[in-house]
Amino acid sequence: MDPHAIRAVPLTQLPLRRGPAHACPYLPGRTAVNEYTFAPLLPPQDYLGLMDRGFRRSGEFVYRPVCDGCHECVPIRVPVARFTPSRSQRRVQRRNTDVRVLLGAPEPTSAKYDLFVRYLRYQHDGSMSEGREDFEDFLYKSPTQSLEMTYTVLDRIIAVGILDLCPTAISSVYFYFDPDESWRSPGIFGGLCEIEECRRRDLPYWYLGFYVNDCARMNYKAAFRPHQLLDTSMQWVDRCAT
Repeated sequence: MDPHAIRAVPLTQLPLRRGPAHACPYLPGRTAVNEYTFAPLLPPQDYLGLMDRGFRRSGEFVYRPVCDGCHECVPIRVPVARFTPSRSQRRVQRRNTDVRVLLGAPEPTSAKYDLFVRYLRYQHDGSMSEGREDFEDFLYKSPTQSLEMTYTVLDRIIAVGILDLCPTAISSVYFYFDPDESWRSPGIFGGLCEIEECRRRDLPYWYLGFYVNDCARMNYKAAFRPHQLLDTSMQWVDRCAT
């Protein structure tokens, strides 16, 4: 595919392919299917337009679920100006006052790779590859403008967040952390830091990817309130405003 095709082709005419059916990573016993396109060059404005049509980025691919008879994977975003941390989220902030957050260009290192492998073995079911090349292709080969937040305690990396920077939003690509630090609720703390970075840059939205109501691993996303869900007509609708 021509690397400029994403920009040149209207979003409604993207050369989408339908992937093979596979086990759903969110709901046990279900089968999932994605449609996708290869995007080696993805201008931030164009990626924002794709996210507003239900797509997400994984490495140099953009994809969205097209599962027959199922619409459980719903894109979710937070309107930053209206967000106020909950009581439990403020407790998480206090729990992490010793954490230093560094923002810079994404850089794969051996320490981050080792952390990623430990995280996968703690958090996932073995379906994701632990290979070093796959790690770099998945998180560090970006076709758009990306940033990395590195979370350290006494110069030891305890978590890493990969972000995409768009004209009106930050999109959270992936967050991985040291399982021994799970008591800190690092995913929630990372979300709060990403929202604060949106505020610092005067960006109105923080995109969290997909939310699945019946998946326990996704519950933390709905706790960022108010938030908006993308409905089937591709309109963002307020949810959980209180």
